[in-house]
Amino acid sequence: MKRIQITDITLKKLADDREVSLLFRDKTAIAACADSIGADAIELAPIKNTREDTIIYKTIAQNVVNSAVALPVGFSAEGVAEAWECVKGAAHPRLQIELPTSTVQMEYTYHIKSDKMVTKIGELVAAAKELCADVEFSALDATRADTQFLVAAAKKAEEMGAGIITLSDAAGISLPEEIAALVKTVKEAVSVPVFVEVSNKIGMAVSCAVSAVSAGADGIKCAMAGKETLSAGAVSDAIKARGDAIGIETGLKNTKIHASINDLLDNINRSSYISEETVSEKKKILLDADSTIAQVAQAAVVLGYDLSDEDLGKVHKALLQICEKKDTVGAKELEALIASFAMQAPSTYHLESYTTSCSNVAPSMSQVTLKCGDETIFGVSAGDGPIDSAFRAIEQSIGYHYELDDFQVQSVTEGKEALGSALVRLRNNGKLYSGNGISTDIVAASIRAYINALNKIVFEEE
Repeated sequence: MKRIQITDITLKKLADDREVSLLFRDKTAIAACADSIGADAIELAPIKNTREDTIIYKTIAQNVVNSAVALPVGFSAEGVAEAWECVKGAAHPRLQIELPTSTVQMEYTYHIKSDKMVTKIGELVAAAKELCADVEFSALDATRADTQFLVAAAKKAEEMGAGIITLSDAAGISLPEEIAALVKTVKEAVSVPVFVEVSNKIGMAVSCAVSAVSAGADGIKCAMAGKETLSAGAVSDAIKARGDAIGIETGLKNTKIHASINDLLDNINRSSYISEETVSEKKKILLDADSTIAQVAQAAVVLGYDLSDEDLGKVHKALLQICEKKDTVGAKELEALIASFAMQAPSTYHLESYTTSCSNVAPSMSQVTLKCGDETIFGVSAGDGPIDSAFRAIEQSIGYHYELDDFQVQSVTEGKEALGSALVRLRNNGKLYSGNGISTDIVAASIRAYINALNKIVFEEE
């Protein structure tokens, strides 16, 4: 019985399909689910936001127990090093070289001729191999490639150290027998495992996958969710029903796969999308001196807060005081009131000191020193500006990353010595926590706002 390797590509597919990005916890939950249902590898989406993706991918890499963690390296040597930093902490890291092999994509998307593309494939595979033992070459749009060129590209990748060759059907219109013939041709040319990534654009993904493994494919790429992709549940059911007939099996846990995926998707769908209706409702928030506690509570829910009765009373009282000086309060002002008056928590973390440096020729560097009980902790980090580096230094000192849902800065007074007010919204386990900080130093105000929100999270968790 031949064991077929299963690579989960849910994170990559949802990154392509969704207009609104997945939240940090959703990405880690998807990876954990794929790991638990028996996927042999988990494929991450290419790096887009270096700072944010690095934190998320390092967390995923460290938490995945059984599966390999694979990440595309991009189109440069710098991208190889960047990707390696993200996944090197995984138990089984894998670097992927994803490059097109069809003429239309090579020339019109990358503006490279076939001979130069083969050279580029070799260079990137070699660079990845220097850092990572497990390297994969994914031939994008392989079903529309010239067969001789595809074979040459696969051979070059194997020669330079690739341990897996993947054939991708980007067009999504190949028939099962066409996929099978392509797999057979490439299998005869190389000695490393050959995987397939088929499409469900014309509803034949399972048939194409079964035909591919019958022709010798060693692995299949599928997803728990996503448009026009091979469903992990469907392929698991197919192999459970007919795997014995064609002599194949997978490590997928068929008994729990559907329940696990359904629970996962329910949680993601509830948390990840911000509808246009919600955005519109935020714009409609307008409170005044006649607003009731119930109206304040309803507005807080629209903003994403679930306030206790005590906190609602505090926010409502502050609202009435503000309305003595101005007629109405909108969404931003209400959020500032929530940050200032709701759930005032003890100072588990207290800012001792910070130093920061920034210029237009080098990344900003910050060191933040915090007091936590009798312990003094500090973090040092680089970032895109002094506030970004300060927030990252705080994360380093406490050893945890919270999703930054929103960050706002505004002037409170006028003149050169104006007070600046910073508002930070952190998200933890689906709940928002806001913190407010005021100072003539806007970096200090931002740090205090972050710590204020952080203390609320710690207080509630304890």
